[in-house]
Amino acid sequence: MARPAQQLPPTPPSPGESAPELVQPRFAWLPAVGTWKYHALLSAVALLVLGPLGGIAASYMNFSVGFFVGGQVLAGILGSAVTYGYGAEGKHGANYMQTMAASVASLCAMSVLIQAMVWLGMEMPPAWHLMLFVGCVGMFAVGVGMLYTPLLVDKLQLDYPSGLAVANILRALTDKRLLKASISKLGGGTLLGAVAAWSTEKIAFVASIGTSAATLGAGMIVGSRITVPAIVMGVIGALMTPYFREIGWLGPNDPFRKIGFLLGLAMICGAAAVDLSLLAVQAAKRIRARANAPEAGEEEAWKKVNMPRLLAWVVVWGAASVLVGTLVLGQPAGWLLFGIALALLFVLINGISYGITDQNPISSAFVISVMLMSLMGLKNPLVGLMGATILLVSTSVGVDMQQDRSTGWRLGTHRVTQFRYQVLGVIMGALLCVGLARVFMAAYPALTINQLDNPKANVGQWGSAMTYKLVGAIRGLGSLSDATVKMLLIGLAIGLVVQVVRKGVLSRPGYQRFVKNSHLGFAVGWTMDSLLLASPYASSFGGFVSFPVTIWFGAGGIFTSVWNTLAQRGQQSHAAGSPGQGEALPEDMSSMSLVGGGLIAGESLFFLIVGLIGLVSLLA
Repeated sequence: MARPAQQLPPTPPSPGESAPELVQPRFAWLPAVGTWKYHALLSAVALLVLGPLGGIAASYMNFSVGFFVGGQVLAGILGSAVTYGYGAEGKHGANYMQTMAASVASLCAMSVLIQAMVWLGMEMPPAWHLMLFVGCVGMFAVGVGMLYTPLLVDKLQLDYPSGLAVANILRALTDKRLLKASISKLGGGTLLGAVAAWSTEKIAFVASIGTSAATLGAGMIVGSRITVPAIVMGVIGALMTPYFREIGWLGPNDPFRKIGFLLGLAMICGAAAVDLSLLAVQAAKRIRARANAPEAGEEEAWKKVNMPRLLAWVVVWGAASVLVGTLVLGQPAGWLLFGIALALLFVLINGISYGITDQNPISSAFVISVMLMSLMGLKNPLVGLMGATILLVSTSVGVDMQQDRSTGWRLGTHRVTQFRYQVLGVIMGALLCVGLARVFMAAYPALTINQLDNPKANVGQWGSAMTYKLVGAIRGLGSLSDATVKMLLIGLAIGLVVQVVRKGVLSRPGYQRFVKNSHLGFAVGWTMDSLLLASPYASSFGGFVSFPVTIWFGAGGIFTSVWNTLAQRGQQSHAAGSPGQGEALPEDMSSMSLVGGGLIAGESLFFLIVGLIGLVSLLA
């Protein structure tokens, strides 16, 4: 359900943006706002510390769990530690850093595309070829994201709930006490994550039960209303596995996820069809309402973008992506152009979805692209994957870019400067995307095993659910089996029906008042959201991963919900307002959310460091 519109007018540009000399840093060693030294400091911290940290976590999460948690909150908190000395105006510098770091993380998460190439048997080109291609697509994506910003952020004023949360965090963290508490929780979680990862390597029992601090941490961040449906789906799949084997849909040793991922993808598509239809209606209403609103006068200086240059940027980098794909990687130009066209469409569609529901339906966009390519006669999975790469990178980076602009809109951050920071982040992200994929796969050979063809392989914590569903969907181009078609139709029907009922029943004002105003209502609401009418987006996760992963994921969410209930906080009861603002802190800054983020960072850093040490010892 879309959150209520946050009609928060953007903060006027700070004095530091137009007159840097008016901002007096608290510490003499800090460079003046707006100088080259100031931007060099922010860029160095974001590119060398925050971006790689978020990128490592995002890449590791996709390799292990199969989805990643955006690094905006982590980067915002750590970035605010650097800009604390600038007082209230430090929010702009922290916003620049989180923008750059988030760009790095978004691209690093796409390292699973390289893993997918390995699973499909593609002969890997030199690393710099892939870096060049990913970099060009990333540059195209930031341009497309900025191209739609005036419509989605300024004109329609979509909510972008995560963008609002980051804006509130950056405002709140000008308070030293709150900043220290947030960093201590992140640090404690990181230490716990590293210790848990060490124990899986050294203690046989811990490894045998599939322990994963990152999976537990991800569940702690999203809560039980997301994780319990995944457990339910996993349990249903485990119970149905003997039947599926009996009717021949699964082999004697195949796990449920071999067809469960098809069910999950189709459920997402069914739910997305309902949501996008409603979004179209909401967007049309917003367009009519904004069209009748009085003009705000001359556009503020911090918002202004040179549109002809931006259009040229999009055209040049789109052409560069096609040229590199054809001349360097040897792919057919027609399918790459098709990927460009789909990216232009889905960055807008997914941007509207993210702005209203806080959901970026990348999987739905991918499945639709695969179906379209199949209908158009494409049968080569590798060619399809390269075209889909353009779509996936664009929807990840471009939509994330729009969210960052929504944060900047609320803070009054200079838009062109923010764009430049994102471009630098894309450059670093392209390098790390390929580099991390190579390092992880070289250090942990289990990542190179095609789990679709080797269901009994011992892959440890490397569930690779994202790669599993990408490869599973794309290698069926032009040859869908009867079982595949039936599972897709079943999943599509479930997603459509459940989402229609959820929108028709659970979104009614009377029901919403009931679940918010009594203990009974809370229990009923939890039961409906988690068990009886769970979101298809949440349930689908249980079809993508192995059963132990769903249990750890679910345990994290249940622990968070129990903790919050016992502490009488609930899901939106963080009553402590940010100093001087009078606004409640967002859920992203809850204790469990911060500890969960630390668990992810700790485990991912541990395995990266261990992998690097192992590679160095082999080379020596």
